[in-house]
Amino acid sequence: MPARAADDVEAALDAFVRARLAEEAGEPAAALSALTAVSSHAPGLPGLHGRMLEQAIEAGDFAAARSAAATLWDDGNRRFDAQLVLIVDALRRSDWKAVRSYLAARQDKAGVDVISKLIDPAIAAWIDVGSREKRPERWLLAAFPAARPQPALQLEAVLVELAARRTDEAVRHLDTIGLTDRSSQLVALRVAASLDKIGEGEAARRLRARIALAAGEREDPLLLLPDQPVSTPRAGVAHWLGLLADGIARTPNGSPSVPLLFARAAWWLNDSDWQVRATLVEALERNEQPGDALALLPGDASLPPALLMRRAELLLDAGDEAEALRLAESAVADADAPRSLLIRFADLARQSDDRVAAARAYARLEAALGDDDRDRDLRATVLIAEADLALQADDWDKAEPLIEKAVALRPNDPAILNFAGYSALERRRNVDASLARIEAAWKQAPQNPSITDSLGWAYFLTGRVDEAVPLLERAQRGDPENAVIVEHLGDAYWKSGRKFSARYVWRAAALIADADMATRIETKLRDGLSPATIAP
Repeated sequence: MPARAADDVEAALDAFVRARLAEEAGEPAAALSALTAVSSHAPGLPGLHGRMLEQAIEAGDFAAARSAAATLWDDGNRRFDAQLVLIVDALRRSDWKAVRSYLAARQDKAGVDVISKLIDPAIAAWIDVGSREKRPERWLLAAFPAARPQPALQLEAVLVELAARRTDEAVRHLDTIGLTDRSSQLVALRVAASLDKIGEGEAARRLRARIALAAGEREDPLLLLPDQPVSTPRAGVAHWLGLLADGIARTPNGSPSVPLLFARAAWWLNDSDWQVRATLVEALERNEQPGDALALLPGDASLPPALLMRRAELLLDAGDEAEALRLAESAVADADAPRSLLIRFADLARQSDDRVAAARAYARLEAALGDDDRDRDLRATVLIAEADLALQADDWDKAEPLIEKAVALRPNDPAILNFAGYSALERRRNVDASLARIEAAWKQAPQNPSITDSLGWAYFLTGRVDEAVPLLERAQRGDPENAVIVEHLGDAYWKSGRKFSARYVWRAAALIADADMATRIETKLRDGLSPATIAP
């Protein structure tokens, strides 16, 4: 082998190893840089440009994504991510002919490509808006049979009509569309903002009233973002792709790469869209890129409260509790702060172990509650949270009346009954009444590992060890990484005479225990179970 060729092979291998290490470490920018080095030494390596495209999408490098997509496309590889990146590039240049060409290259002739059904009609309609074709909404209206109308597509057609300056037709169609799902409500918000922008305030007001009625008491984070009109092809396609990214991300057990692709494409088209930004933040966090997600949320007054709260939550996950609390409190500074943000503030304060801030958050939340059924249920949850704070401070006298109020509000709620019974039982108070509450909770939720553990532990504490062991085994199978449940099972094994099993289970518990529990388990492993080392 000539010396130059040997050098290229060695350099390519070195860069390839660096790329793999960066990929495994979740560093897409570093992986892309290394893969670019590989391509300079071995441009024909099979699969190389596909991996470069994937890493460019993760890293948010549009220029690199466009280059890799173009190479794949020119080589005859019509993969969907390459197609979407090239469509985005053409839209950014307002090259409607090129967009149509890329769409046509992967047409779903068999009618089975779900992704094409989701994106092609919207993109085709917005292209026609840009090129001033007649009736651009026809692509959306024809996407599904009349017998199965899709409200989100119908509302997108209204947006297209408004952008095409056919306001009367748009308003007339709008009144016939039901807001039957979350996606339709999100598109309807864009329609309302677009109506406001063109002076159709009355139509916008009627639509917002319908959105509020359809959403009910749900305070969806995306519904809390500022209204933004959609009137250009780039903005229209961006908003639609962002909506799809959000919906796909909610599919159970789905891959994070697809919603990230859609969210990136939307961002590259319109980075001033709040819903697109929020969707990309969630896609990045789901793809284990929390640093990149945080970078999209600057910690200043420019962020809407819902996104400021999201930044606070990401900061808490990163370990910056003080700044997280400061931002969270800023997000709910308004006296009319949405209740969902108050709940998130309370949860964040609780997770940060700041009892003073948590108490302040729960007091603020409780003050915002009314007297309807939903508010009474939420008030019971708040009371339990406040009681838990008191118990963390070892103040049973303060916690007990809060617990009893919660039980009175929701006497048949298994989670509340279990909390009430277990909290008293672990302090050896009102043992018979506490056991009865836990048994009532378990009858309603026998598949819940925490409640099953509570009942098993209650039986253990009241001397019914033979009944306790199978329940605790069942709880451990349901939640094998819960250190409290595992320790309880070890204690029950020891008490029942199964000392080898007890030591085995305690060792497992020690691997996932906090410091206090680990010390207690270490003593049990050395000396066996004693009244002083029984789990609390």
